[in-house]
Amino acid sequence: MTSGTIRVLIADDQQMVRQGFTVLLNAQPDIEVIGQAVDGLDAMAQVAELSPDVVLMDIRMPELGGIEATRRITVATPEIKVLVLTTFDLDEYVYEALRAGASGFLLKDASADQLAEAVRVVAAGDALLAPGITRKLIAEFSRLDGTPRAPRKERIGDLTERETEVLTLIAQGLSNAEIARHLVVAEQTVKTHVGRILVKLGLRDRTQAAVFAYESGLVRPAGY
Repeated sequence: MTSGTIRVLIADDQQMVRQGFTVLLNAQPDIEVIGQAVDGLDAMAQVAELSPDVVLMDIRMPELGGIEATRRITVATPEIKVLVLTTFDLDEYVYEALRAGASGFLLKDASADQLAEAVRVVAAGDALLAPGITRKLIAEFSRLDGTPRAPRKERIGDLTERETEVLTLIAQGLSNAEIARHLVVAEQTVKTHVGRILVKLGLRDRTQAAVFAYESGLVRPAGY
């Protein structure tokens, strides 16, 4: 970010959506929309040219969809954060979008304040899941794989007991502040634990940590 301004690229095939988000975000003193892309391929080209801090990525677009575009962007330029936008009727894409490398997931009916705050959270390096998304993520694991898997000890074993506890709480959708209250520790202490977890497991953010916790078998959906 330059001079504290978060530079945003909006990728959506609907012009009204792009223009609406542009107006809302440009009204924020710390956010600037630097480009608009009409599909995934256009988004990739503009990312390469403009190097935004955050990409607001629609899921369903022609030429190249948002999930594959997210995957390619986060592999090529992991420092660029992708915030995936979708509607209530696309819940089945939650898991796939997060695995593709999205740092956040926001529903299109979010308010202007929620949208701006989501951009700030993701730009700061934190993960953001809209209310209810963690629950949908858990449900998706239940649907995809009803057979519990043994934890990958070779990676989880690198974590301390407290770090393992923090990872479990992250996977349950708790924020740093909520984890701090649960463990009766300072929020800064939780942030330190989260940072160490990401480094030890080679993960980019909290979203990847939550996915890892379920995929590894450390945390299992209810009923398994």
